[in-house]
Amino acid sequence: MTRGVWSALLACALSAAAMAEPLTLEEALAAVSTAHPDRRVAESELALARADRQQAASSQDFNLYLDGALRAGLRPSGTGPDSGEWKADNVGRIVARKPLLDFGRSNQAIVAADQGIAASQAELFNVESLRRIDIMARFFDVLLADMQYGADNEFLAVAYVSWDDSQDRFEVGQISQPELLRLEANYQDIRERRNASQQQMRSTRQKLAHAIYRPDALLVELAEPALADNGRPVPTYETLLPWALERNPRMRVLRAQLAAADARLAAIRAERNPVLDAEVIGGAYSRESGTRDDLSAGLVFNIPLYQGGRVDSRIARELALKERSTAELEKLRLDVADSLLASLQEIEWLRGSGRAAADKQIEYRDWALERSRGEYELELKTNLGTSMAETQMAQLRRRQVEYRLALALARLEALSGGSLPPVEGVQE
Repeated sequence: MTRGVWSALLACALSAAAMAEPLTLEEALAAVSTAHPDRRVAESELALARADRQQAASSQDFNLYLDGALRAGLRPSGTGPDSGEWKADNVGRIVARKPLLDFGRSNQAIVAADQGIAASQAELFNVESLRRIDIMARFFDVLLADMQYGADNEFLAVAYVSWDDSQDRFEVGQISQPELLRLEANYQDIRERRNASQQQMRSTRQKLAHAIYRPDALLVELAEPALADNGRPVPTYETLLPWALERNPRMRVLRAQLAAADARLAAIRAERNPVLDAEVIGGAYSRESGTRDDLSAGLVFNIPLYQGGRVDSRIARELALKERSTAELEKLRLDVADSLLASLQEIEWLRGSGRAAADKQIEYRDWALERSRGEYELELKTNLGTSMAETQMAQLRRRQVEYRLALALARLEALSGGSLPPVEGVQE
């Protein structure tokens, strides 16, 4: 009955597979462009940067506004027919003003905003690269969890049969109670491991559904990826390092932030410079005056003489931010170099000893399985189930090598800005 329950649970977990086409790795990676929260955050940062660019450019826009006042005035006695009385002195004016020169203030603000856009675009590209790697990892986790469950389930079936048979043998006195307890303890340990594998199947599928932003659709069946690019040649570390340092998206983000800081510093320093505007005013007045014009035009200038500590404090803040970005860039340079070397070494190890060891393990387990199958048919031994499970574990090990290799190559591309330099002697 217990084995029947386990079989029913497995059938329930996989029953929906026949109702839908298996999800391929290419289809999963296409979800990089969906509205995942990580992508939406990066897109909102880009929208903010573009809005800042519009705001910086608008400082040179034409201004038109209405200026008015409702008031009354009292003339001293003896200075006219209206002396000693309160008379209306209302003013209504239309003012048009266009900034002409601010000696670099607005231009530098626009340059800083442009660099902010460049930084946000590089960050969006970086988010897409990280999401691609995350989707691949979650996809492979599901496939490995399924294979692990299959092997553990086979080990469990063997342990259950061994324990079940031992109970009958104990009843007739063929084995001792300690031996019976040992077999039961072994069965319970394997059962615990199998149940953990079953839970891993569920949790890895949920993580994959979240990674491709389909949280309400639990993906049951996946297609085994071909991973044809796992054999592609990779450049040497000495060739790849300068390429990656130039194109790495995070380094592009920090370099753009440094350029924006320099532009903001220039814009702040330019606030000590004069400002020159062109102004045209058309006015209407309730009281005539020889000093008032119905229409006037002229140039208006502002020369700062004293601004307190406002400019100096803002300069100090920008310098501190720039120093932080500079330190982050230097730290990232070291991290990229370390990550490149680690990825290249992992690729070399997996293609060399990793593949060879896994292939030899499969070869040995295939031979052992055939021998166990022959002995089982001759009723010499009953270890066929164990051999089948060990063969599955050898195959799982081989798939782990290929999955890790695919992820290492993907990380290498992400570190290098999405592409690798050409390899000498290899035709593209």
